[in-house]
Amino acid sequence: MDPNIVMQPEAAVEESLEKIFGWIGEKKYFKVRDELLKYNEADIAEMFEEMLEDPGILESTVVIYRLLPKDISVEVFSYLPSDDQLKIVDGITDAELSYIVQELDFDDKIDILEELPANLVDKILEKTPKDERRLINTFLNYPDTCAGSLMTPDYISLQKEMTVAEAMAYIKKEGMDAETIYTCYVKDTGRKLIGIVSLSTLVVSDDNLKIMDIMHTDYVWINVYEDQEEVAEQFKKYGFLAIPVVDNEHRLVGIITVDDILEVIEEENTEDIERMAGIIDWEDSDKEYLDMSVWQHAINRLPWLLILMVAYIFTGMIITSFEAKLSEIICLVAYMPMLMGTGGNTGSQAATLIIRGLAMDEVEPSDALRILWKEVRIGAVIGLILSVFNFVRVCWFDGNGPMIALTVCCAMLFIVIFAKILGSMIPLLVKKVNLDPALIANPAISSISDAVALSIYFAMAAIFLGL
Repeated sequence: MDPNIVMQPEAAVEESLEKIFGWIGEKKYFKVRDELLKYNEADIAEMFEEMLEDPGILESTVVIYRLLPKDISVEVFSYLPSDDQLKIVDGITDAELSYIVQELDFDDKIDILEELPANLVDKILEKTPKDERRLINTFLNYPDTCAGSLMTPDYISLQKEMTVAEAMAYIKKEGMDAETIYTCYVKDTGRKLIGIVSLSTLVVSDDNLKIMDIMHTDYVWINVYEDQEEVAEQFKKYGFLAIPVVDNEHRLVGIITVDDILEVIEEENTEDIERMAGIIDWEDSDKEYLDMSVWQHAINRLPWLLILMVAYIFTGMIITSFEAKLSEIICLVAYMPMLMGTGGNTGSQAATLIIRGLAMDEVEPSDALRILWKEVRIGAVIGLILSVFNFVRVCWFDGNGPMIALTVCCAMLFIVIFAKILGSMIPLLVKKVNLDPALIANPAISSISDAVALSIYFAMAAIFLGL
């Protein structure tokens, strides 16, 4: 691709897509290809995603893909999501598919082969050199959720007896095929990892120095069977561009680069958001929103809603038990939604912050007392401010007496404090018993706080109004 081509603004991409859809209707496929080639591979892939969403032009889109230069088609393919890759695969020849897979970086190649039907994988592997075929089969056998399924064997490996000059010559020779050259890995006999050395260190070191004299032996590494989410935590903690992966004998088997872990981090965050929203993670929860049917969405959301509906039965029972007393001072009913809503909102705020803190390792269950004391004070400040505001509202704007205002305001203060305690402590408790704090969804906290909010409200009414 022309190195002078730069990333285009979103508006330009949209304008080109309008032209492309028009040309496809007129079957002017070469015009479409020429328009696509104005962009970089990532933008082209994004445009293909738009085209592949329309089943009416699927065949035409595959034809256009086959018109792309081979080197560009490989890069575009690597940027496409797996569902779109399979659409392309269904429309190209086995020879074209084999070429794409052979040209991809090793880690992308593994990702593709994991998605392809077994018969296609067998055909591709038949045309693959024996050593590479053995390596591919090894990588395909790693569980989907472990570090081994993310790593690549394309790294720069040095020997400790090499001089800096020899190492630099080796990097110049092999560097183009490596995933990264910024960190080099030093192996001993038996492929055991004994140290790492950065390219910057090599560049500034004397040519005659030995690698063993400048390498770092206090490096971070990951076991090949470590869970992907743990790997993501290591990347977030240290900010590395790459981390070596070793087996149980500490032999270097590959590296994981930051671009490979970004998708895991995105999936992890998406899963947490879905759980916080009360959506159960079923087998197809990794599908995008628009790819899931209405029935699948309904099934995913229904269980939590049924549980919460049962919780609200208790809220209704509390209201019913005070129904007669509420009829004596009917204006109290008007403030119930405000108090319940404020309790739910403040509890959700606290829960969201604590869940994020746990995910980012900013807080631990052992910090519970410090968090409790902080949230009590935060709740008191917020509750007092809201209470003052509502006292003015109840007395001046609503025209009710000061005792009713005092009832509402005292209830507001205690409800906010309780909600802050509830929202901050439940995630810590769940984390303590080794469960996922994100399972404590905001709707669940709201439903609990609603029942308690009403109980506090009616208790204040009994104290100040004698109900």
